[in-house]
Amino acid sequence: MNARVLSLMAILAVTLVGCSGTTATQGAKTGATYELKMAMRKLWEEHITYTRNYIISAVAGLQDVDKVAERLLKNQDDIGGAIKPYYGDEAGNKLAALLRDHILIATEVVTAARAGNHDALAAGQEKWTANGKDIAAFLSGANPYWFKQDLESMLQKHLDLTTAEVVGRLNQDWAADIGAYDEGHEHMLMFADALSEGIAKQFPDKIK
Repeated sequence: MNARVLSLMAILAVTLVGCSGTTATQGAKTGATYELKMAMRKLWEEHITYTRNYIISAVAGLQDVDKVAERLLKNQDDIGGAIKPYYGDEAGNKLAALLRDHILIATEVVTAARAGNHDALAAGQEKWTANGKDIAAFLSGANPYWFKQDLESMLQKHLDLTTAEVVGRLNQDWAADIGAYDEGHEHMLMFADALSEGIAKQFPDKIK
């Protein structure tokens, strides 16, 4: 075998090793991004699921309502904890506090709707919208890939669909209730994906 052929084989071997390393790195990155996406989806699915459980229990006056609320509030702490590796403890605690307010206001909205208190309901929904804007402002300030206007729109749609669930159950319009939940579930997964994608873009070195 002549020297030229040996040289070409050596170059090919180095190239293949380099490509293999790149592929492995990309595969690891893709796997880590997928894991982040699934973890974020799980947290926000719990958010939408336990919110629904609370609505069902509160509207029906079931005895488990306080325990459901307790579990729902824990989910907000879990979501805050999920961003701590990227944004720190203070930011994680701040998000958890904003989300806890989101849930506490939701209980006011459900209570007012169940009692037929239109003034209290309107006041609660106004507070809910303001809280959603606070969450959007906080998140958009933390990550340049999370746009404030988009977040506000997504969070408001979440509130509107949650309200539709409450109204559907109160009116015993089960089709409307289930439809609102199904749409809200899909919407929440989209919201979770937007968050995980933003984190992956902002912290590529941490998604390994």
